[in-house]
Amino acid sequence: MASERTATGGAALRQQVTDAITEATFAELAESGYARLSMEAVARRAGVGKAALYRRWSSKQEMLTELIRKAVEDTLPPIPATGALRTDLREYLGTLRGQMSNPLVSSTGLGLFVETRNTSALADVMHTDVAQPRRTAAWAMLRAAIDRGELPARLDEDLAVDLLIAPLGFRMLIMDGNSDDEYLDTLTTVIEAALKAAVR
Repeated sequence: MASERTATGGAALRQQVTDAITEATFAELAESGYARLSMEAVARRAGVGKAALYRRWSSKQEMLTELIRKAVEDTLPPIPATGALRTDLREYLGTLRGQMSNPLVSSTGLGLFVETRNTSALADVMHTDVAQPRRTAAWAMLRAAIDRGELPARLDEDLAVDLLIAPLGFRMLIMDGNSDDEYLDTLTTVIEAALKAAVR
């Protein structure tokens, strides 16, 4: 029993170290950006030796891609199911606003997407683990509206999902613009009208 308790304590300590490294990584990423982030700076901020990082990951790239993947895997927005397109859209946009208001997203999201042009492994994570699941969830909501007869059967999937995500993302992450409830109400009206015209 004693050896079992020791193993449990060791596992808990390892998890504490991993949590400290994760927090330090995203703090460094927000301050320095992807290109300037270093394993040394992360270790220093986390209060651990560099060996603690290299026991877990062989490189900065491997560390970041794994931590980003884990950070987003539980943040997929739920698919609204209010029974009407307009209220589904408004609920979806409210959830999207909440996620993009997260300081971690606002301070690192745009920089990471820019860096995907230079780092293929990061591009894979941002596409496969960040963007694509959200696009799939958005399309499921629109597919339900098609089934109810609220949207045309020939709706262009890619364009429709772009219309849902891009305007608010651009406003919040690039323009740092106002996204209060009044704005979301107006955006809902605009997107609803645009979706009805977004046919192949």
